[in-house]
Amino acid sequence: MLSGVRVLDLATLAAAPLAATYLGEFGAEVIKVEQPGVGDPIRTWGAQRDGVGLMWKSVSRNKRSITLDMRGAEGQDLLRRLVAEADVVVSNTRPQTLRKWGLDYESLRAVNDRVIMLHITGFGLTGPKSERPGFGTLGEAMSGFAHITGAADGPPTLPPFMLADGVASLNAAYAVLMALYHRDVHGGPGQLIDINLVDPLARLLEQTLLGYDQLGIVAQRAGNRWDISAPRNTYRTADGKWLAMSGSSPALALRVFRAIGRADLVTDAEFSDPQRRLARAREVDDVVADWVSKQTLAQAMSAFEAHEVAAAPVYDIEDLLRDEQLRHREVFVPVADAELGTMTVQAPVPRFSESHGRVEHLGPRLGEHNAEVYGELLGLSADEVADLRHRGVL
Repeated sequence: MLSGVRVLDLATLAAAPLAATYLGEFGAEVIKVEQPGVGDPIRTWGAQRDGVGLMWKSVSRNKRSITLDMRGAEGQDLLRRLVAEADVVVSNTRPQTLRKWGLDYESLRAVNDRVIMLHITGFGLTGPKSERPGFGTLGEAMSGFAHITGAADGPPTLPPFMLADGVASLNAAYAVLMALYHRDVHGGPGQLIDINLVDPLARLLEQTLLGYDQLGIVAQRAGNRWDISAPRNTYRTADGKWLAMSGSSPALALRVFRAIGRADLVTDAEFSDPQRRLARAREVDDVVADWVSKQTLAQAMSAFEAHEVAAAPVYDIEDLLRDEQLRHREVFVPVADAELGTMTVQAPVPRFSESHGRVEHLGPRLGEHNAEVYGELLGLSADEVADLRHRGVL
């Protein structure tokens, strides 16, 4: 689908490289540019096997790795030559650093006026915090997410995965596609895309903004409850497992009551009327929790499925890999790898009727593709590449 689009991934760690990964899954040629000797820090981040970073292997799927020292003049010149052959440049270096190196958008646009530059930073390219370093944890805190997540009497809660980076990366990937469409279909110019780690996640917390703006409500932590629907929680079963439930529509909530043998609540206005039911959310939860606690997970799910209740078991990773629906859709795929043998990773998510995402290979060794990339794009000979490597430019 994106065959013919060339992406230079200059970024490190999570959000910006992930955006490049999504493009690579659907045919874009992605060239990962890394610092000689050390590479992207995500190579050594998280779980390792035999000294090989597992996250690196997945995030850098389908990418070719080259090395280049962008801190020196010779490396900067080589990068500009690469940009002249690229459609998209992905970066997350602080703005002042790129300006100092002569690799900011205006400088790169002078080399290639069709280039689209995706620049992901902690706080954005403008404003009083624009030069501060930022990580996903800060985005999760400042977006308002952590404030409303967790038990009512507990601390603000951070997710144990890359939530802010992931949400930013998804925004970034579709932004690049819009910029390519604008350029290639409407004849527009290349442009700069400015995305940070706070705005995309804050965009999803719509209810907190609307409630505050119109009603002066400052949302507080409420565990797994949500003040727009009831029942809505996680419930523990008699065999020590958990299930989650959503009663987000009036019809769903009434099905729950029938499923647990409380048809009397269906005709009780205090529980059947959506707004009055919300005022008694704790009572609703207690009724559901009491019933669930006397059932095994299998028994509870059987009753809920029979009444078409929106409920699901809370999976751990083993459950997730065993689920028949996910196995049918091949959500997780094994991929052969020269360093690890075989590794199971998430498959590309969007499904198209006529085109397919792919995982051709996992993250490469550092600088594995120096000779072919510099030879193909810049016409450098093997001796020139070897000399640049010897002098620390590559």
